Amino acid sequence: MTAHSLTVSRLSAGYNDADILQGLDLAVPPGQITVIVGANACGKSTLLRAMSRLLSPNEGEVLLDGKSIHHTAPKDLARTLGLLPQSPIAPEGITVADLVSRGRHPHQGLFSRWSRQDDEAVADALTATRIVELADRPVDELSGGQRQRVWIAMALAQKTGILLLDEPTTFLDISHQVEVLDLLTDLNHARGTTVVMVLHDLNLAARYADYLVAMANGRVHVSGRPEDVLTENNVRQVFGLESRIVDDPTSGRPIMLPIGRHRMTSSAQRKEGRI
Repeated sequence: MTAHSLTVSRLSAGYNDADILQGLDLAVPPGQITVIVGANACGKSTLLRAMSRLLSPNEGEVLLDGKSIHHTAPKDLARTLGLLPQSPIAPEGITVADLVSRGRHPHQGLFSRWSRQDDEAVADALTATRIVELADRPVDELSGGQRQRVWIAMALAQKTGILLLDEPTTFLDISHQVEVLDLLTDLNHARGTTVVMVLHDLNLAARYADYLVAMANGRVHVSGRPEDVLTENNVRQVFGLESRIVDDPTSGRPIMLPIGRHRMTSSAQRKEGRI
């Protein structure tokens, strides 16, 4: 799959004439997994909406392969860039297979018929997300984890080179969070899909990201490799939180340990000067 470039340049955007993003610059590494983190209301979801053309910028631009996304035909954009928003809502009574097949709409011409290629794309997406046995079930009867896999399958069926996901692990227990992130990593490794997602969990973000972006006050505060971005100083500046950063014995990636006012050992409290 061709690795497409996605670049944000001097972007200012928001709602009701109030800019949430303020002169933001970001170059998404092609073919890698980029994870965006930051405190609530810092502009993470707004950035994804602007990158997918759901939100028009007040200043600046978003470039796909060097061309403004606002000068790209809608179907051409949908064949290249897919978005999974927060808490998507499925039509009442729709089955899993029908919802996943909607991912093929950008590939349908005005007079074209459903093709073998469309069948194969849907079948591949169902298999990759391990929901083949759910194909005939109504989406609204599924668990939260199953529904999230169905939405990801629809995005996979779209077969875009870039996939944007806004908090794809929200409302999932930890086992399903890891399952979803493993699935997206498999997609990235197998297809070379550029994945950009917003996550709340800093430790999962550091574990799965090739490129980590920390936002603050509508701008990129720092970006780079997880081990360079997830530092005690950056956690303090971005989240207003004191922490300790240690190495994950499983992945070797950094882990953030928050420091609160309670449940500290006496030696740790003495080190902090609290006793």
